[in-house]
Formats: sequence, structure tokens, C-alpha cells
Amino acid sequence: MGKATGFLEFERRNETYEPSTVRTKHYKEFVFALSDEDAKIQGARCMDCGIPFCNNGCPVNNVIPDFNDLVYRQDWKAAIEVLHSTNNFPEFTGRICPAPCEAACTLNINDDAVGIKSIEHAIIDKAWDEGWVQPQPAKHKTGKKVAVVGSGPAGLAAAQQLARAGHSVTVFEKNDRAGGLLRYGIPDFKMEKGLIDRRIEQMEGEGVVFRNSVYIGGEGFPVHIQNGARETISPKQLKADFDAVVIAGGAEMPRDLPVPGRELAGTHFAMEFLPQQNKINAGDIVDHQIKATGKHVIVIGGGDTGSDCVGTSNRHGAASVTQFELLPQPPDEENKPMVWPYWPIKLRTSSSHEEGCSRDWAVATKRLEGSNGKIDKLIAARVEWKDGKMQEVPGSEFEMKADLVLLAMGFVSPVGTVLDAFGVDKDARGNARAATEGDRAYYTNVDKVFAAGDMRRGQSLVVWAIREGRQAARAVDAFLMGSSELPR
Repeated sequence: MGKATGFLEFERRNETYEPSTVRTKHYKEFVFALSDEDAKIQGARCMDCGIPFCNNGCPVNNVIPDFNDLVYRQDWKAAIEVLHSTNNFPEFTGRICPAPCEAACTLNINDDAVGIKSIEHAIIDKAWDEGWVQPQPAKHKTGKKVAVVGSGPAGLAAAQQLARAGHSVTVFEKNDRAGGLLRYGIPDFKMEKGLIDRRIEQMEGEGVVFRNSVYIGGEGFPVHIQNGARETISPKQLKADFDAVVIAGGAEMPRDLPVPGRELAGTHFAMEFLPQQNKINAGDIVDHQIKATGKHVIVIGGGDTGSDCVGTSNRHGAASVTQFELLPQPPDEENKPMVWPYWPIKLRTSSSHEEGCSRDWAVATKRLEGSNGKIDKLIAARVEWKDGKMQEVPGSEFEMKADLVLLAMGFVSPVGTVLDAFGVDKDARGNARAATEGDRAYYTNVDKVFAAGDMRRGQSLVVWAIREGRQAARAVDAFLMGSSELPR
């Protein structure tokens, strides 16, 4: 619980950033983690609230008051043991999770929440620095073989848990490096990819085998989705070779913009734009890179992916960056008595926005125009929402200079060719149909095949993917062995 009176004595201490004039010149992380002393003071603010709503606000149910107290007492080694008991990869969540735990913090009712995310970040970074994160190979092997399709956070979490239970685990990834959307989707300035590489090394030390550039699925894979496969294995063959299969790919099918002029050159999905920079930062050669340098960039979509496009465009040296959102501008502050402890709708300004971006809300794109097959302007109109329905405001049409338009309007489903090739039933949104409770948790309609993460729940957070990967691992272990001692 930290210090009994700490929340009365200490103010929240936030992580600090490199100045925007400096950080936009590179692609490295720019957040300065809390010092030991600041982390101790932050941990001291965790109050004896009786019912720690933060635990349930966190999708992996991190035991937050316990590690806050341990950091306050400077027992860092015990803190990482508590943190790792529920979260396989706190270095990922400590950087890119939006921290629903903090929204649920009891102190957040009428004060600034405890900086739980920054404490998590400090714990795991110290654990790596001190050499406390080591492979944990199983003491006994079961003789069972499990295939995991997809190496994003859900697949990695499932693979690590299953390997520690003694199973022989092979992870298949269609791209040339493991990590899924963590590697080819999250900009390096938010999370450097060496963090993934050292986890892969740890998992290999635990016996996990990674097979990259291997596609598991059927024909007709969409051309606009990142795919570096040099080999294809059919689901039928995979099922024959393994005792169980976990499909844990990402929700990679982007929402399109069906307006006149969509076909003009210079209009791209965000996930055509962002992975290229990841590859270049890794030293790869990219043919025909989509560059924002010197261009007037319009990002359509106000979420995290849109923000990532803003930050990357600024680092390219864009002439201007504008971000449109279809929904109305949210309030600056939430009505806490109304929404606490749930995730609030309020205006969120990311570090990328602070680096330079014009933002506009309640704007709908009507058409794209250009010449010689290349875009040069975007025509939009203002909209208003009444009874949940969108209406164009008469006479509000306007145009903007646009050399590059990036579509960041979310993702509708996982890639259908994968699910269809397995014969997995889909729900109304195109996700793999599987329950999360009961005897058939995470089990699809296909024998030996389980689904977890975005593949099952649709586009979501990294922390939800880790949760589902862990829970699916327990379900697979119970399926193979009759019972399981893995935590959910």
C-alpha cells in the first residue's frame, strides 16, 4: 500500500521527455524513466484504499498495490517477481499501454492517480539492468508439441507460458522478424525493438523455437498487409505435426475510406506507411518508401495509429501534418463521479501531437482530388451528431492541400484467409469464434485449434493480448494434460 499518508504528502511525479526539437531528429525512445527516488515517492502515494480497483482495471490483473509497496520499500527484486507473476512482458506495457489501471485508481476519484505505468516501467528496466530476467526452462518435458501462429504479444505470451509448462513450442511468423504488430506497427520512438529481441532470446533459452517468414493459411492474402513469408504451410499439415495449435495473429484488416479519388497515388493505409520505417530503422532496404518529407500530410483517424503516423511524419520532415477525426471533440476532463473506475472518454494529447500537428474533429472526408493520378487536395465537410446519427452541416464543405493521405481509421478484423483455411467459425465481426470461460475456453470449433488475442477479440490493446495469450495457454495445457497449474 506504500506509505499510509503518502497520498496526502506527495504529488504525482511524471516521467519526463526529451524536448520535441531534439526527439523529432531521431527514432529512439525519448522518455526518461523515473529515478529510484521518484519511483519510491510515487509508490508511497498508493493508499490503503481497501478495494484496489486498479487490479481489475488492469486486463492482466497486475497485483499493483503489492509492487507499489515493494518499490516504496526499494525491494526491487521482489517487485519484479510480483509483476512477472501476472505479466510476461511489462517492458511492452510499461511503454505503450494506455494505463486503464490508473483510470481505476481510487486516488483518481478526486486527485491525480498513482503513476502505476511509470512504476511498472521502472521495475522492469531495473530488472533487466540487474540481470534478474533470465530464461526459466521447464524442469520436465511433457512430450507434447504446440504450434503458435503469430508472434505478437498474444502469441508470445501463450508460447512462453506453454514452454514453461514443459511443452515443445514452435512460433510461426509470416514476417522476417518476430514481434508482430509490436515490431511492425509500433514506432521505434515509442518502443525500441531491442526490447523484443531480448525477450525472444530469453524464450529461446526456455526452448521456444521461432520460425519466421512462414505463412500459415490459404491463398488470397491481401496485398496491402505486411507479409514477408518465403514459405507456406497449410493448416492441415500444421495440425498433423502438432498436438495443439494457437492462432494468435493480429487484427490486420484496415478500415478503408470508400470515397471518390481513393485510388489516387499518395493515399495509403497507415500500416503501409509505419512498417516501412520500422524496417529502415532495422537496417533493411525498402523499395519505394512512402515518405512524408516536405509534404502536406493528412491523417484520417484520431486514435493511437493516427498519432503514430503524426510522429513518424514529423520525423520525416513533413511540411504540415493535420489529423481528422469523425467523432466530436471529447471534453478536456472526464466527469469522474460519472465514469470512475471505468476508462473515460476525454481529450488525449500524445507526445506526437505535441511535436506538431493540427487536429480537427467532427470532420468527414467527401472525396480526394488530384491530377495525373496523384492526390493534391482533400475535400471534407463538417458533421454533427444527433441521436447517434451523423449529419453533414450544410455549407460546411472545405478543401485542404494534401500530398499524402494516411488512413488510420482502425482495423475491422483479422485476415480472413487464415481463419478460412483453418475452417474456424467467425463471429459477426469476422473474428475467430471462441469463448473465454468454461471447459472450451479459447477453443474454436476446429479440433486442436485455439484462438487468442486480436484474432479472437478484434483490435485491442497489447495488455489484452497478453491476458488472452496467458489464458489460452492454460486452456491448451489443460486440453493436453487433463488439468493445468498455469495461472490465468
